[in-house]
Amino acid sequence: MTHQVHAFEPPERFVAGTVGPPGERTFFLQARGGGRVVSVALEKVQVSLLAEKLEELLTEANRRFGVQLPEPPTATNDNEPLDTPVDEEFRVGTLGLAFDVDTATVVIEAIAAGEAEAEIELAGAETEVEAVAEEVVVEEPDDDLDRLRVRLTPQAAREFIDRARRVVAAGRPPCPLCGQPLDPAGHLCPRHNGYHR
Repeated sequence: MTHQVHAFEPPERFVAGTVGPPGERTFFLQARGGGRVVSVALEKVQVSLLAEKLEELLTEANRRFGVQLPEPPTATNDNEPLDTPVDEEFRVGTLGLAFDVDTATVVIEAIAAGEAEAEIELAGAETEVEAVAEEVVVEEPDDDLDRLRVRLTPQAAREFIDRARRVVAAGRPPCPLCGQPLDPAGHLCPRHNGYHR
C-alpha cells in the first residue's frame, strides 16, 4: 500500500481541536485548504509538546536568523470548532518540526504511527533547534507511513500555538492536591488514600 502525504503549503486553516466531553476528549490536528480537510488524531501531551517546541523553534529562528517574531495574538483569533465531519485519517506517532530559512516558514509533519510504535515522540525535538539552520529538504520518506505536512508563516505558527494551549487547558480542571484531572463524577485522589500523617 502506498503512503499518502497530505500537504498543505500553506493551509487556509491549521488548528488543534477536540471532539467529545472533557475527560473523554479526542485530540486532533486539522488542516484545511484547496477544498480538502484532513484530520489526524493524537494525544493531548503531543499537542502540548508541539506548541512548546514550536515556540522554541520561533525563538531560535529569531535568535539565529533575525526572523521577526509575531506578537502573541491579542484577541482570540480562531475559537471555532473543528470542521465536521471529523474523519480521522490516521493516529499520529511522530511529529517533526523544521524551519525553512529560505521561505521563513515553519514545516510541521505529523507522521502516522506504525504498527510497532505507539509511543509518543517529537522527532528530533532536542536536535531540531540545532539543525534549524540547515535547508529543509522535504524528501519523500521511504517508509510507508501516511503523513500530514503543513507549512506555516511565523504568524500562523503563533496563532496555532495560542489555540493549542487553550485547547489543552480547556479540559478537566486539575485536582489541587495531586494535579490529576478532576472528573465531574468525582476523583480518587492518591493524596487522600485513607492515611493521614
